[in-house]
Amino acid sequence: MNESEIRESITAYIRERFLDGDTKGELEETSPLLEWGVLNSMNTALLIGHIRTTVGIKIPAMQVNSENFRDVRSITTLVTRQSAAAA
Repeated sequence: MNESEIRESITAYIRERFLDGDTKGELEETSPLLEWGVLNSMNTALLIGHIRTTVGIKIPAMQVNSENFRDVRSITTLVTRQSAAAA
């Protein structure tokens, strides 16, 4: 997957799973997911599982932090970087 596809997959998953499928909501690439309470520990674990299934990479536990999971942009950057490293 390229960066755009990764971003779209993450955004779609967050909208569907955590925002009740609201396609007209305010979710943008820099929406503060942690501040909104969207990515609590359970939701973050579910998102990591989605990433593992769709992109085929495992996010190292030490990379799961408030810097890498604050918004869609930071998550996309992390996943893209991990995907390139795994290739």
